Parts: sequence; C-alpha cells; structure tokens
Amino acid sequence: MKRLRDWLRRPRVMRVSALVRKEFLQIVRDPSSIAIAFLMPLFLLLLFGYGVSLDADHVPVAFVAEQPGADTEDFRSSLAGSHYFALKTLPTMPEAEQALRRGKVNAIVRLRANFGEELRRSDGAPIQLIVNGVDANTARLNQGYVEGAWGNWLMRRAASLGVDMKVPVQLEQRIWFNSELKSRNFLVPGLVAIIMTLIGALLTALVMAREWERGTLEALLVTPVSMSEILLGKIVAYFTLGTGGMLLTVALAVWLFEVPLRGSFWLLWTCASLFLLAALGMGLTISTVSRSQFVAGQIAIIGTFLPAFLLSGFIFDIDSMPAPIQAVTHLVVARYFVSIVQTLFLAGDVWAVVLPNALALVLMAVIFLGITWRKSKKRLE
Repeated sequence: MKRLRDWLRRPRVMRVSALVRKEFLQIVRDPSSIAIAFLMPLFLLLLFGYGVSLDADHVPVAFVAEQPGADTEDFRSSLAGSHYFALKTLPTMPEAEQALRRGKVNAIVRLRANFGEELRRSDGAPIQLIVNGVDANTARLNQGYVEGAWGNWLMRRAASLGVDMKVPVQLEQRIWFNSELKSRNFLVPGLVAIIMTLIGALLTALVMAREWERGTLEALLVTPVSMSEILLGKIVAYFTLGTGGMLLTVALAVWLFEVPLRGSFWLLWTCASLFLLAALGMGLTISTVSRSQFVAGQIAIIGTFLPAFLLSGFIFDIDSMPAPIQAVTHLVVARYFVSIVQTLFLAGDVWAVVLPNALALVLMAVIFLGITWRKSKKRLE
C-alpha cells in the first residue's frame, strides 16, 4: 500500500491525474460531448433497430386469378397466410399493372384462366410472376419468396392427394448463426463499431481542435506537463467515455433488441478496447493535421465515419465489392472490428476470425498512436 501511495505521489503521475480530471470536467461541461457519446448511440440504435430493415416482410403483392376456382383460392390462401406477403386480390391484369406502376404493389402473381386444367397435367400449371426490379436486391428476394411459396403449395397439395411429387433434388436447408434471418441481428452488433468510431475519432478530433481554437491547449504548453502527458490524459478520458458508449450499445442490443451474444463478453471488451485505441489514435492524428473544428470534423467524417459505415461490412458485404474496393477496405480500421463483433454476437468465440482481426487492430493502434506521438510537439507552430 505504501508503494502504491508513493507511486501516486510521483510528479508525472500527479500531472497525468490532473489532466484526466480536467478532461472529465470538460466533458461534463460540454453538452455536445455527452450527446455524441450517449445520445447519438441511442438514436442510431433506435433508428437501425426499429427503422432500418433489410428484410422483405409483408411485401404488397397483387393476386390475379382470371378464372377463380377451388385451386386458385387454395393457392391464394396459402400466399395470404404467409407473413412475407400482404396480398391484394385484383380482378383483372390491367388493374394489377396499374398498381405496380403506381408503386402500390411490388409484384404480381397471375393465374391464367386454364390454371385448374393445366394443374392436373403431367407438366404442371405455370404461374406468371411480375416483379418490380427497381431495387434489384428486393426484387430477387420477392422472386425467391413467391417461388418458395409455389413449391411448398405444390408439395402440400400432392401430399393431400396422396400423390408423390417427383422432385429431382430434395433441398433441406439449415441456417447457422442467424436462424431467424433477422437483419437486426446483423446490423445492431455492427453499430458498436460505428458508435465507437464517432466517440473515438470524431469526438477526439473535434475536442482537440476546439482547444486549439480557444487557446486552452496553448495555456497547457507553458506548464511543466509534457505533450506525451497531455495526450495520455486525453486517451484515458476518452477511452473511458468510449467504453461507456460501448457498454450502453451492447446492453441495449442484448436486452432491448434481443440480439444473442454467444461469445465471451470479456473477449468483446478486449477487442473493443483495441479498436477504441486505434480510433483515438485516428482522432488525435487528425487533430495534429488541423486546428480548426470545421476542418477536423470534415476530415473525421470523410476519413473515418464514412469508410466505417460503407466499407467495413456493416451493411454491404465486402466479398460482393469489386476487387480494388476490397483492397481499400483493408485500410479501414472498422472492417476488422465489425468482423469480430458480428462473429462474437452471432457465432461465438471463433478464434480463426477473432485473432487475425485483433492483431490487425493492434497494428492499426500502434501506427496511429505512433504517428500522433511523433507529430505532437510542445510548440505553437
């Protein structure tokens, strides 16, 4: 205990402690820092958790049966009973086409007049499917849903008639990691990386630039504290703030949005700490380039937030991107943490994924913090 007290009374430790206390007082007195650290994560979580969905659910589909009958009604009931479709029965094809043009429906399912007759032939009865292809991804989903519903109905009808339906390949699908196929389970964990990028890079860059503009950093430069101690004080304070934002995000993801956390929380915290150090390094590096809040904010958004949002795998699959863009994503720090956090949430402690990406985060943190340390000098120029 005596050794601990003696260590805490060392001049360097006391100076760093005072700087950390100063940073926390500045955070408490600055509403924008609190908003970015806690209100912005809450807003993003509610937005992506409830407002943004990549799932095709309750898709408005027009159903046209040119000659209604028992078979057409049975198939219509099958479509209407699925949560994937919001069925709108229309009497004629021109009315359905008009609804598709006006955007009231996303697809048309058409059963011709001789549907019941052709259904009893050996080659079956074709149905016509017209899909709005403006959004190609949604169009493919809608097409797959209708084809799946058609196949299931044919198999169920054959079973009810006691007839073996000849299927060349029997597909038995099994979905791993996200069996419910909810895009929320994929998006919400990735938000941890986006939120920590905001706190680590954007907030740190703005705060440093603000201190240059107000002259408070110049006042510190005439004191006995070194530039390393000033940087350490900021890293400790904003590391704590970023950890708080991470804990808030993880807690809401698990308890509010019911996203499963199958991996170790402590492993998640360790990897989040590595990413936060890299993000703080990016923010401090930006602050060495610009001493204006406006310029620092622009650089932080273009250089850290947008790449984290678009090129990290948070929303868009990296493997589907062109090869040159895939190469660029290796320079995006958030790419490695998004891979880790989605794996820990949905798959568990998969070391083959976690370890290489964690080592990449260590390398990025060393690079950015090293650049900051070399560029930061105790002088006004």
